[in-house]
Amino acid sequence: MLDAVLGKLARQYDPNILVGFDHADDAGVYQLTRDTALVQTVDFFTPIVHDPFTFGQIAATNALSDIYAMGGKPLSSLAMVCFPEKGEIEVLERILAGGLSKMIEAGCTVIGGHSIRDDETKFGYSVTGLIDPTRVLTNSGAKTGDRLLFTKALGTGVISTAIKRGVAKQSWIDAAVASMTVLNKRAAEVITATINGEFWPVHAMTDITGFGLIGHAREMALGSNASLRLYANRIPLLEGAVECVRAGYIPGGLKANREFAECLVEYEGSVIEEVKTILFDPQTAGGLLISIAAEQAAALMNALNTAGVSGAEVGEVLPAGKPVITVSRD
Repeated sequence: MLDAVLGKLARQYDPNILVGFDHADDAGVYQLTRDTALVQTVDFFTPIVHDPFTFGQIAATNALSDIYAMGGKPLSSLAMVCFPEKGEIEVLERILAGGLSKMIEAGCTVIGGHSIRDDETKFGYSVTGLIDPTRVLTNSGAKTGDRLLFTKALGTGVISTAIKRGVAKQSWIDAAVASMTVLNKRAAEVITATINGEFWPVHAMTDITGFGLIGHAREMALGSNASLRLYANRIPLLEGAVECVRAGYIPGGLKANREFAECLVEYEGSVIEEVKTILFDPQTAGGLLISIAAEQAAALMNALNTAGVSGAEVGEVLPAGKPVITVSRD
């Protein structure tokens, strides 16, 4: 719906805009000087866990992720709060404290915000960071032959649905919360570092959030004029994700993602139905999908793992063609 509306709006022209909303990228980038640009994003949502402090942490981690996905460094943030008029002030305090804890961990200063009364609690941040204009990692630019690396694991959407229904096992909750509260900071630091004076040959990057792995892979493929192949058995899944799908704990966003993007997907081999479903699962504070030159893919994955970042090589970039995305078993 939003895509259709944005397409009807007048286009602004500003030569300092390096990345706008035309390619559905993770954040906007505005050049200030030859060596400096701002990278900006905003994100907020309703609670997906019961504990207020943890919800605040997840909201902050999720908002910061877009800055890291572009290769930027978060600098400052503004909090956005919607809270019931008769809500308990202690709950609001815990939400804000949780968010602040992650902003402090990221080295990002909260400098203000805005709050309104609302029947439903919502929380998040707008975040501003700095980035080298010559090293902006967009979701467009993947090259034929690249390998696809993916950090973290899929399944936060279906597990969050199970949490809301009060049927999630504690081990599922623990695994999902652990994933959603890990900043992509360390991953971004490794990816943007230089090795022997040279940058890693990363050609495109995006974080996997509300549109699911297939939705964001679709944006990378179309923006790069390429096709992608994903290997289903290599994609990390959170504990409990498959069980949630089997039990029917399917969020509405997953169904919408699948209806929108599955027409561009072709399955090869015996990919199990639960995994097909999870590929469309909307993620919160998800991992990074990285397109890197094949000859350095294993080295980067090793560097990430050595730095404590979980993940795996999950696919490759193919010449543009149909289908846009192929999902094979291995």
